[in-house]
Amino acid sequence: MNIPWLEWAKEIQAISQAGLTYGENGYDLERYEALRKISVEMMSYFSETPIDKVTALFASETGYQTPKVDIRAVVLRENKLLLVKERADGAWALPGGWADIGLTPTEVAVKETREESGYEVKPVRLLAVFDKKRHAHPPSANHVYKMFILCELAGGEALEAGLETTGAQFFGESELPPLSVERNTAEQLQRMFELARDHTAQTLLD
Repeated sequence: MNIPWLEWAKEIQAISQAGLTYGENGYDLERYEALRKISVEMMSYFSETPIDKVTALFASETGYQTPKVDIRAVVLRENKLLLVKERADGAWALPGGWADIGLTPTEVAVKETREESGYEVKPVRLLAVFDKKRHAHPPSANHVYKMFILCELAGGEALEAGLETTGAQFFGESELPPLSVERNTAEQLQRMFELARDHTAQTLLD
């Protein structure tokens, strides 16, 4: 039986963080802190990750917990899709990353594409908003919404290496390289090819 321990740990973490944010009774706050500790221990035990690392990634935020937003730029040239090679795992992904405070989603798409690939782009339209847990990604400590933004190529040239990437290249539908499935799946990229070709397509929403 597949036990959803990760989802349980995330729910306990979210409940405890909300309680610590809005609770006023001292006894209740102690209980919420104990719940957060339990959620961290669950994550550490099942993922075989040190508790201090789990705490930094999983339970360091304050305030009411909300999903994180991952933004990906979909850039095509001659029906080929721009991918960058991730330094973290040596696999390929759409340019992108976490949304930045103070920037709009389209500004993030432009910035991440420039920094990771060397290309300048112009945002066109939103292709899809996916809930990461509904797709074939590895388990994640965070609840993540993924935004895919179609962008036109506007200039620049391929970057040999960036802080987080070691290459940028355009790939056709039938020649996709090994993908960084933490960031995007083959099924998602296939949908992006289809949506980019269909100018009347509505935004896909989970």
